[in-house]
Amino acid sequence: MVRFHRSREAGATGSWHPLSVIPDETLAATAVPARPQVPAADQTLRILRFLAHQRGPVAAQTVATQLSIPRSTVYHLLAAMAAHGFVVHLESDRRWGLGTAAFELAGGYARQQPLARLGRPIVAQLADRAGESAHLAVMTGRDVMYIVEERAPRRPALVTDVGVRLPAHLTATGRAMLAALPREQVRALYPDAAAFTARTGRGPGRPSELRELLRETRRTGVATEDGEVTAGFRSVAVVVRDHAGWPAAAVAVTWQGDAGGVEPTRSSDDATSARIETLSALAASAAAELARRIGGR
Repeated sequence: MVRFHRSREAGATGSWHPLSVIPDETLAATAVPARPQVPAADQTLRILRFLAHQRGPVAAQTVATQLSIPRSTVYHLLAAMAAHGFVVHLESDRRWGLGTAAFELAGGYARQQPLARLGRPIVAQLADRAGESAHLAVMTGRDVMYIVEERAPRRPALVTDVGVRLPAHLTATGRAMLAALPREQVRALYPDAAAFTARTGRGPGRPSELRELLRETRRTGVATEDGEVTAGFRSVAVVVRDHAGWPAAAVAVTWQGDAGGVEPTRSSDDATSARIETLSALAASAAAELARRIGGR
């Protein structure tokens, strides 16, 4: 909303004079806040919030300039946050981004239920429409944590019970969220082969293999996995973005694929492709609805 912002001028005799016409949000952004009682804490939280709203890691000078904090103070605070895992320093790029501990905070928020409460009816409807089990997961470091699971009738139990954590690079939900992160952030989470684990002997084991999977996910808008979490089961997932475009969660559908050892045929491949396309569309619709409800994109 645009309003007239007025101020009583010195020597005025009771009348008000319009000085400017500016949007309310601009006034709020430029207003000088009250002096904080704990400046270091206030500056630390402002830096974290600023980094959370960026599409990728930024230079310390950018942080200092945008937040009007002395550059030396910014460096000291970033170093302290890096020691605790809340930010990471990409030395080759001379930039700073959010660290795994920041994702842990997001997981803590999820455990307090707001996202789960909003997502539960959507995931339940997805399971009904798909006729397969569906779930909702969030990122916590290099893992995903499942916060909602809806098992479809007469479908086998899965490992994705509420509270379970699995390696993000192996799951469809994890890949959907990783693909929505800036590439520099993914590189910070998965710097080398030591960052990768395996469950069934399948899945990416090196950064280059993960990059290829995420490139395909960005291209199609849907993440997939086939037997990398549990042999014989497939999943598709779609990211749920928050107001800043960051991955808040991912919605997935899991179903039992072909029996192991059975040679695929052209007709079975066509049926699998059609199944993936149908379930992907349903997951995308559910993700879009949840994004709408949390005020995301």
